[in-house]
Amino acid sequence: MNSLDLNLLAALDALLTTGSVAAAAQRMHLSAPAMSHKLARIRDALDDPILVRAGQKLIPTPRAEEMRAPVRRLIGEAVALMQPGGGLDLTRMQREFIVRAPEGMGIVYGAALLAEIQREMPLATLRFIPESDSDSMALREGRIDLDVGIVRDAGPEVKTAPLYEQRIVGVAKAGHRLLAARVTPKRFSAEQHVSIAQRGRNKEAVDALLADIGCARRVVLTVPSAYGALMAAARSSLIACVPEPLARTVASGLGLEIFKLPVAIPVEQVVQAWHPRVDAEPASQCLRRCVASLSGSATFGPLGRRGVAGHNALLS
Repeated sequence: MNSLDLNLLAALDALLTTGSVAAAAQRMHLSAPAMSHKLARIRDALDDPILVRAGQKLIPTPRAEEMRAPVRRLIGEAVALMQPGGGLDLTRMQREFIVRAPEGMGIVYGAALLAEIQREMPLATLRFIPESDSDSMALREGRIDLDVGIVRDAGPEVKTAPLYEQRIVGVAKAGHRLLAARVTPKRFSAEQHVSIAQRGRNKEAVDALLADIGCARRVVLTVPSAYGALMAAARSSLIACVPEPLARTVASGLGLEIFKLPVAIPVEQVVQAWHPRVDAEPASQCLRRCVASLSGSATFGPLGRRGVAGHNALLS
């Protein structure tokens, strides 16, 4: 079976479009003899004369007529493929994005992020998976598209971009005795607490700061997520320390109150991380663009000082 050199497709397209060796040569910036040589190679590969002389003109053979539209289409697709972005139409792309993030992100931002993505990619779907201490290769191996959170060990080649800063707040059931007076380190430490097992940390920042002033929390329960800590606090007298955006989203519905911690915990930098392999991929760029867009909106990331005071006077 004869094979067609793919480099000859452009020459074939020019010949079929112009119907002239000279015009096709001019179109491809070749000499007329060079184009005649390409025509000879095409004829040999296809075992068909392709263009035959009729008076002063060259006319296509039936085989050439059949090939005209498919060749034009192939050339168009090849040109689009080599354009920045690969000529992809995001509005027609079916893609499931897998984002590894703290559980609270899917709860707080999942629907808003999906809506933002679907403005550019209507057929896209979104799946959140939980954080993991033991799976540092997920980005490199392409098992996730994006890693969002307090990413401390992303790997040397992984790219990151800051999203927003978040602070940690205290949460307790409405009417809890701790909230009846000023929350001091001593009163705070004396209560029973629910702790969160966090990626890359042996203990929470609040514990180190309390230890510096001779106090220690009474941690009686440890759960794998901030949302789990909030649920535990809502169903008991336990105190939880959780990221502020998640606390604001669910506190009212769970009958919880938010309060300022008695130690100054530094704000945490939330980032998005991705592998360089997908840095230029249009779909992945869309995902990162949408995450970054929401991070600067009122529905994603920390709320302003007005929201703090409005939600609970104990934060002021």
